[in-house]
Parts: sequence; C-alpha cells; structure tokens
Amino acid sequence: MSKEWKFNPRPYSDEEAKELLKGVVSPETSDWHYNTHHKGYVTFLNKIEEKLPSADKSAANGNWSDFGELKRRLTWNHAGTVLHDVYWEVLGGDGDHTQGPDVVAAIEAEFGSIDAWKADFLATSLAAKLSGWGVLTLDQLYSGRLLNVLVDEHHYGAIWGGIPLISCDVFEHAYYHKDGPGRKAYIENFLNNLHWGRINARYLKFAK
Repeated sequence: MSKEWKFNPRPYSDEEAKELLKGVVSPETSDWHYNTHHKGYVTFLNKIEEKLPSADKSAANGNWSDFGELKRRLTWNHAGTVLHDVYWEVLGGDGDHTQGPDVVAAIEAEFGSIDAWKADFLATSLAAKLSGWGVLTLDQLYSGRLLNVLVDEHHYGAIWGGIPLISCDVFEHAYYHKDGPGRKAYIENFLNNLHWGRINARYLKFAK
C-alpha cells in the first residue's frame, strides 16, 4: 500500500516571500522555485510511491530495471525535497547571528569564528557543480561535529547520519533570474538573509 508524501509549507506565505527574500532571489524565482521545482519533487515522490508496489522485483539487476530506476529516483527526489524544505526554512531573516546563540557557539567551536565558517561555507557552495548544494551538516551519527558538506545534485557527497541545518541551493535555476552567473553574490546574499532563530531551533531539535 502506497503512502502520500507531503509538500510542506514555507514558514511564510508566497506573498511574504517576495518581500522577505528579494535580496536573495527575484520574486518570480521565489514562486517558480517553490511552487514548480520543489513541488515537483514531491509530486514525483508520490508517482514513484504508486508504481513501486507493482514493479517487477524479479527483473531487478545492476544494469537497468523499472524497479531499480524507481528506487534510484525515489532517493533523488527525496533528497531534493528535504534540502528544499531546509532552504526555505532558514531564509527570511536579516542575517543577525546573535539570534542563534546555541548553533553559533557550536559553529565557533568547530570553525573558530562565524566569519571563518562563512568563508568555508562560501567556498564549499562555490565548489559544487552547477547543480548542487552547500550544506552545513550536523554529523549526528558519527562525530557529532558540524561540517560544511559539498553535495552535487541532491545526494552525491551527502553523509550518512548527517542532519542538514543550513542548505544553499546552487542549481542555476536558484539564482540566474536575478544574478545571472554571479553565484558568489547570490551565496553572500543568502548568508545575509539567514534566519538564525529558526536555524538555532533546528540545531536544538537534532543536537544530542
């Protein structure tokens, strides 16, 4: 029996997003990115969920099968959905990191300072492929450390047991409408628009 994957709301309305995120993305991109791209991952998760029960498991192999491709695209769409949920959650603030005392203390313990973390996060995000992410990850399963992780597409480079705390989408569709090829400017604007209160709450939810 298939189950339904949910398209989660942002912590602000579509109209509020146009104003809150205008320093990062154009109003049109905010709409397209959330209501078309992000929603599309959830739509295809549900299509895959419907098809998996009837897929021929006996034909599964290491080259190609319907079952294998469904499984492969399930993880791709799932990862895309999760990273976008976090992307919207952490945006919409004024970048004031004093509003996130617990997570900032953890960042400073790992990176030395918030500025050192930002420099590393910027470089990580810049180094991702044209379809990728920069992700501040809580390595919950293994070390307990905070790591800036480079993820190509939605999942290549992600780490097992890692909880994304901040995810910056550097797929070209995320910023081209406003910044063209200026990925660095987009990432800097992303950092200046972070909502550290929500990031702090996310950290406290998952930190041991």
